[in-house]
Amino acid sequence: MRRALVLGGGGVTGVAWELGLLAGLTERGVPVTDADLVVGTSAGSIVGAQVCSGLPVQRFYAEQLAPPSRELAARLGVSVLARLIWAGGRSRDAVRSRARIGAMAVAARTPSEASQRAVIEARLPQREWPARRLLVTAVDASSGEFVVFDRDSGVSLVEAVGASCAVPGVWPPVTIGARRFVDGGMRSSVNADLAADARAVLMLAPTSASFGPMPRLSAQVAGLRAAGSRVVVVTPDAAARAAIGRNVLDPARRAGAARAGRAQADVVGDEVAALWV
Repeated sequence: MRRALVLGGGGVTGVAWELGLLAGLTERGVPVTDADLVVGTSAGSIVGAQVCSGLPVQRFYAEQLAPPSRELAARLGVSVLARLIWAGGRSRDAVRSRARIGAMAVAARTPSEASQRAVIEARLPQREWPARRLLVTAVDASSGEFVVFDRDSGVSLVEAVGASCAVPGVWPPVTIGARRFVDGGMRSSVNADLAADARAVLMLAPTSASFGPMPRLSAQVAGLRAAGSRVVVVTPDAAARAAIGRNVLDPARRAGAARAGRAQADVVGDEVAALWV
């Protein structure tokens, strides 16, 4: 496998920033959306599904600039973050840590699954899995098992993306069969190790936050490079961080985050182009 695009989690503003960056790189003639493998976690699963749809990324960028009429208001506040850290940071065992986060998510008061599913459906240009290889990450809320969905998993694309985006304490766990799933970012904000077979890996990481036994972004990058992959990691620059603000789930910040991502493409374009040849 030659090239992988790894799209990390980062909320509503993470979606916008990633799409702005991808649109800017494409406009510079760097075809990063043609990756052989796309890995999507949380916000990145939405962008991954859009990128693999075959439609131009500029379309999805333009949607980020429109008023956010279909988004549900939410806040990833201090209390939710504290509960996540408390639930996930009490054990050095990663699976047990994720199971505790899952239990917290199941017990939390959140909007209905149906309301969140409608938001996910509105974001996806098609409901079928793409022909290109797309991996979508999630975590079993009961067992803490890390799960990777693809077109052969027997799970619909809407269900997979919904599960990957189910932020514990904010959105409800997604029910698939007899199991419930939460955000794939509870294992890692990027899950970059899924691209271990790629010769070139472009990683867009709206956030690199980790706690408890979560693998650090730096460790995942080091692992890829040790295996022979060339890796470029792009995180929000100062202007993008200012545009994103403190609440990554604030739809009102979408347009600014998208524009900041597009502007950042001018800064990182040459480095990414050298990786993608």
